[in-house]
Amino acid sequence: MKGRPLRYTPRRDAGLHAYERVLEHAGFSPVAGVDEAGRGACAGPLVVGAVILAGGKRGRIEGLTDSKLLTPARREELYAEITERALAWSVIVIPCHDIDRIGVHRCNITGMRRALAALERRPAYVLSDGFPVPGVGVPSLAVIKGDQVAACVAAASIVAKVTRDRIMVALHDRYPQYGFDEHKGYVTRDHSAALAEHGPCPEHRFSYVNVGRALRKNGEVMAIGEDAGEDLLGEIPGDGRTEEGAPA
Repeated sequence: MKGRPLRYTPRRDAGLHAYERVLEHAGFSPVAGVDEAGRGACAGPLVVGAVILAGGKRGRIEGLTDSKLLTPARREELYAEITERALAWSVIVIPCHDIDRIGVHRCNITGMRRALAALERRPAYVLSDGFPVPGVGVPSLAVIKGDQVAACVAAASIVAKVTRDRIMVALHDRYPQYGFDEHKGYVTRDHSAALAEHGPCPEHRFSYVNVGRALRKNGEVMAIGEDAGEDLLGEIPGDGRTEEGAPA
């Protein structure tokens, strides 16, 4: 289900919590926001976060915005505050081999459904960033630049981004030649140079053109032990609400 409640429209100057307030007045509460991190990377997992912020003053977290607009230190601070004060939150981690198998968009949609289903509270309405998420079982709305205009979506983007960044920093310890701790698996000049020199590792997305090109040039995959990335989530600091698994 999707759609905007009739007769209720957030004002442009009403602040980051306007969507949640309008939906609550229309009888839709609580409201969940969902967003992903890592869609454009060529290495590492896709991570999806879902957050339901508490109502009233408890739900007012200063500084929420698109995670990409924040410094790493500020993201970590907000992550701690969100996960402590949110009514509910969840994270789904989708490994790179599933992205290769069924495609990043399908992984994204399925991951968003799973993140919403994993919430401890069932939302009455879902806000997503940019594109609709069918099959969530409640009314939903895709919001352009949702992580900059809706508090719950901004919170979800921060939870997803911080979780993924921690994973990529841990991957750097296993594959230091790629610089995952710096570029987090996105295409940069240094990352492209490392791919050209060493070829891809098991954490690269082989369905991506630049990774396939590096594989053809080098003819091998850089590996450190068997199933190098399978147990990585157990090494990531967190409180147990991070889940790894293939899309259903």
